[in-house]
Amino acid sequence: MENQLVNPLISEIKSILHTARSNVAREVNNELLISYWKIGEIIVRYEQNDSIRAVYGEKTLKQLSKVLTDEFGKGFSVSNIQFMRRFYQEYEIQQTVSVELSWSHYCELLSISDKDKRSFYEKEAVNSNWSVRELKRQIKTSLYERLLLSKGEINKQEVLDLSLKGIEINEPKDIIKDPYVFEFLGIPEEKPMMESDLEKALVQQIEKFLLELGRGFMFVGTQQRITINNTHYYADMVFYNKPLKSYVIIELKTTKLMPEAVGQLNMYLNYYENEVNDEGDNKPIGIILCTDKDSVAAEYALGGLSSNIFASKYTYYIPDKEQLIAEVEKVISQWSTKKQV
Repeated sequence: MENQLVNPLISEIKSILHTARSNVAREVNNELLISYWKIGEIIVRYEQNDSIRAVYGEKTLKQLSKVLTDEFGKGFSVSNIQFMRRFYQEYEIQQTVSVELSWSHYCELLSISDKDKRSFYEKEAVNSNWSVRELKRQIKTSLYERLLLSKGEINKQEVLDLSLKGIEINEPKDIIKDPYVFEFLGIPEEKPMMESDLEKALVQQIEKFLLELGRGFMFVGTQQRITINNTHYYADMVFYNKPLKSYVIIELKTTKLMPEAVGQLNMYLNYYENEVNDEGDNKPIGIILCTDKDSVAAEYALGGLSSNIFASKYTYYIPDKEQLIAEVEKVISQWSTKKQV
């Protein structure tokens, strides 16, 4: 008898809360899109002003990025501001922006230069309630081109039906979890956690080791987000070395050294050079620390250390491979002993 009374009560309250969450998520998303559209409009308006056009350019966008990031947090990288500018240019009438899609949807759509193709994916994303991941999948599998090549309405419908398989229905939490929305609301982003105790121990030891060297290392943070082409990556550890005027990015791998790890770190270095470096900063330095059950390896990605003076400074301020390997082996030994106890 009691359950018969409680169950309807719970259902009604759940319904109210789900509706409230949906409304809040929708409202936040709408405000985000409007704000980014307006930022894009302001940038274009200033660019079109003849009196400042000559001095306006990528340098100004970088300065704008730094000021906004310092005050409002992440989400205002140069590339994201460029997306805002293009967002306005491609949707000059604000009412043509669909509030059913998130900013991450639009970042993905704006990477498509063909307007007809972009319009197709935009409409399908709205009509079929595609998540960002699903939108990426459809673009990657060339749904638009396959429809153009298919003959007859029946075949086109078959291709569309096939495209709808595996769709992830959006929920309010999917919008709220969007990193861009986290930044817009000014709340901390949920960063991915290290998967293993070994990696956590390595982070703590390497941080302590580099700071104890007393050679100008300043700790920036762990799991530093890097957004490239609307995809989010996370650098394991980032330091800044003041004497070298360089960011130092360290990637930790619990496997042997793989070529893709080098490529990924190189991408991070390019991002920091273009998006994060201030005027006067040298190219960032990358270090990969790889461990497996048989060995420890350290590899350096020395982003363009062409200056002999800088190179000699580098050898003084950055620990050599043997030092780093010794520190990692110490952690592995302690960690293995702890596991066996």
